[in-house]
Amino acid sequence: MKNNQILNELDEFTEQLPEKVIDNGTAIDGNEVKLPEITFITSYPPRECGIATYSQDLIEVLNNKFNQSFTIKICALESENEIHDYFEEIKYTLNVDEPGAFANMAETINQDPDISLVVIQHEFGFFEKSKKGFHQFLEVLEKPVITVFHTVLPNPNSILKTDIQVISNLSKGVIVMTNNSSKILTEDYDIPIDKIKVIPHGTHLVLRADKTTLKEKYKLTGRKKILSTFGLLSSGKSIETTLNALPAIIKENPDVLFLIIGKTHPSVVKQDGEIYREMLLAKITELKIQNHVHFVNKFLPLHELLEYLQLTDVYLFTSKDPLQAVSGTFSYAISSGCPVISTPIPHAREVLSNEAGIIIDFDDDSQLAQSVLNLLEDEELRRNISSNGLHKMASTAWENAAVAHAVLFETMSEIQISLQYNIPPINLKHFKEMTTDFAMLQFSKMDQPDIESGYTLDDNARAMIAMCQYLDCTKDQTSIVYIERYLNFIRYCIQNNGFFLNYVDKEGSFTEQNYSTNLEDSNGRAIWALGYLISLNKRLPDYLVNEALSIMANASQNVKNMYSSRAMAFTIKGLYYQYTVKKSESDRSLVVELADRLVQMYRHESDDNWHWFESYLTYANSTLPEAMLCAWSVTGDQVYKEVARKTFKFLLGKTFGKNGINVISNKQWLYRKVDLFPIPIGGEQPIDVAYTVLALRKFYEVFKDDQYLIKMKIAFDWFLGKNHLKQIIYNPCTGGCYDGLEDNYVNLNQGAESTVSYLMARLTVDKYFNIKKIS
Repeated sequence: MKNNQILNELDEFTEQLPEKVIDNGTAIDGNEVKLPEITFITSYPPRECGIATYSQDLIEVLNNKFNQSFTIKICALESENEIHDYFEEIKYTLNVDEPGAFANMAETINQDPDISLVVIQHEFGFFEKSKKGFHQFLEVLEKPVITVFHTVLPNPNSILKTDIQVISNLSKGVIVMTNNSSKILTEDYDIPIDKIKVIPHGTHLVLRADKTTLKEKYKLTGRKKILSTFGLLSSGKSIETTLNALPAIIKENPDVLFLIIGKTHPSVVKQDGEIYREMLLAKITELKIQNHVHFVNKFLPLHELLEYLQLTDVYLFTSKDPLQAVSGTFSYAISSGCPVISTPIPHAREVLSNEAGIIIDFDDDSQLAQSVLNLLEDEELRRNISSNGLHKMASTAWENAAVAHAVLFETMSEIQISLQYNIPPINLKHFKEMTTDFAMLQFSKMDQPDIESGYTLDDNARAMIAMCQYLDCTKDQTSIVYIERYLNFIRYCIQNNGFFLNYVDKEGSFTEQNYSTNLEDSNGRAIWALGYLISLNKRLPDYLVNEALSIMANASQNVKNMYSSRAMAFTIKGLYYQYTVKKSESDRSLVVELADRLVQMYRHESDDNWHWFESYLTYANSTLPEAMLCAWSVTGDQVYKEVARKTFKFLLGKTFGKNGINVISNKQWLYRKVDLFPIPIGGEQPIDVAYTVLALRKFYEVFKDDQYLIKMKIAFDWFLGKNHLKQIIYNPCTGGCYDGLEDNYVNLNQGAESTVSYLMARLTVDKYFNIKKIS
């Protein structure tokens, strides 16, 4: 049942929000939804080629993130030399050497009512013998087409230029993987720039593994320095350049080993056999470097490949083809933390700029040798290049590639596709790794917890709330160990006067920062956490609840001295949660006193155009109206409810728009008398999005208005890529959350505040959407 008064007063932006939230094939009203189908025309495993692997990786992540938005079916490209047995996901096969195959497939697709969009992975070798048939296929196809050009050749002759122009003109959109390829299409082929979308080759999010352990696993113990390259072997890879450089490298590093990972390309084997590999073996013997080269002569499964890359000290890419537009191989190497040395193909020049890697000339073994020596001798240089590369490649994670593709599909499908971001299962890996035997650490360098950063009451109070949520959601009793650890830290921080200190160093000592910083907000957060734990008294051991009650009673003596708006709001929430299970007139009296102060602030600052408690919007804004609603729940005072409703409506009007949520930037607060609309881009923090999700839940529970539920999902989608960069903020590989969304990049550190904030939001939405709980 909807609250008509609220519906009538919704901001005009809500008219542009989706009316339904799709969940596992059903809408929020319970009706089944028929999902549109996207057909990928591509080579596909078990065919062994780079584009087959690329398509498999892309389709897997698209399904993981968007299988409630569309379904993906595959039309596998074949030839007389490439006939395979496929798995169930293959709906069609298209033999490009078979007469009439293209015409038949066009008719099949046109008559298939489920297909809304066709995506074609284009490589010249796929269509070289059937160019005319392919063009005719595009001409008669009635479904919108997106063509992905994996190779874009500069300075085309008239035949090549016409070929690409025909394909592009018959496609609704074109995807390339580098800015250089886009530039070539516009300048050399006269393709309109607004038809081209640059989506970089995807890379895998990788869990960092110990090199020593991996070397033991692959029987490489004793080799301190590992060089590697991978991919299907062919003469174009110019691996002999590295072999020629090895004697000079070995002279300075006698324990070095060069791994050549990958079998010979099947097409090369059919045409030339193993001539290239045999040439490499002969050169190895000639140079007497047999003990320093090892072939891994197979097509590795992904997890093995990523492990080999993680144990690599320097990755070498020596292609001698200056026109090679893209290489997924060194993209994977960079995302695995490898410093990369590469020849100057366009992709390398674009990706390895700004000290993200080293570029050498084609066929220059002396340059290669010197570059390798420089890296092997300088661990800090390797570390810096690795870090720069990881930051450079972060935006190319497969999850981000999936978001970019899905947004394009939505645009190209002529309104048949409406994106619904899948909610990931809960992953506590990074959350737990951030927790020592003492408490949760404050910061992380990327995904590595930073012990030097010490601990804060703020982070551990939020962590206790999150783990209590987790217990309530999953009934997992192992979470009690963590709840007790965070509660012990809260007790450690409280002083004899009932006031909490916030900052603790790695040795467990309180730092000087406690005496130069206003800690009211920290005290409020601790009371919120204690109250939340107490509210779950039926799920927790009595000794924990009693301990929380004792700390709460001690801390309550200072509540009346709080005047920070957010400290008062956090405290109201804590008292409210305690009140749900332990009615106390003293707690009710404290809630009234704090809520009245907030009401007085609201009346002093608000006017016809500014419905807020202060003359500015800063951080944790959603907590204030949520606290007023909690105060109403305790007291029944309609003034609190009305102030909550008006202020939350005002805040949502400033932070929600047709493209999602854009919380107040920590770079520049939003002041009433300064015209900063729209809100400046960048400086968005996960904690503010999480607090919005928490508040939306409370408002939905009180008002039963589906618009709050819809906004809750939209706000949570911010973590999953529905933001101005269209990039993930939550890392599903580690379970951590990145520290911030800036104007043109994501802060890749995964500290306590952001990771805990994500988990709080994730556990909040769990109640309202039918999702898998644990990864």
